[in-house]
Amino acid sequence: MKFFKLIAILIISWFFIHTTYIITDGLSDKGEKADIAIILGNKVNEDGTLSKRLEKRLETGIELYKNHRIKKILVSGGLGKEGFYEGDKMKEFLVKNSIPDSVVLVDNYGNNTRLTVENTLKFQEKYKFKSIIIVSQYFHVTRTKKLFEDRGFENVSSASPKYFEWRDSYSILREFPAYYTQ
Repeated sequence: MKFFKLIAILIISWFFIHTTYIITDGLSDKGEKADIAIILGNKVNEDGTLSKRLEKRLETGIELYKNHRIKKILVSGGLGKEGFYEGDKMKEFLVKNSIPDSVVLVDNYGNNTRLTVENTLKFQEKYKFKSIIIVSQYFHVTRTKKLFEDRGFENVSSASPKYFEWRDSYSILREFPAYYTQ
């Protein structure tokens, strides 16, 4: 019985250490510059408006651009069940908020984090960017950075909106197994 208790304590400790790390990493923005920001998609509402979470991600990308930390923005998302391509709606928001059309690249096939990474590699072949800033919720950036680094990106940093909601607790729990299985 002591063995199982020890295993349980180790797993719980591992979870808390990992969770502390991803929260700290996700909330850290060291002010790096990069060639491009990769903004991961999220829910577009049934009326075509952006969820608050997605809007805050895009506002973070706008801030990066206006502060001359990036030169281009890649928005990545899929076709939501609401019937809108997230990438198109994200670009529309950015252009309406003074980001030049020529700065924004669109990936409408980034249905999940792994596909965003794969699709970004295709954009990299054409646009030759060497450094990226991941923009997503704080709990999501560590896993996203790991996926990019696993695919050979060496200069990966992140920025996340200072936006928090009750569902973050569920998302933090989900990130623990996702980090190790993706």
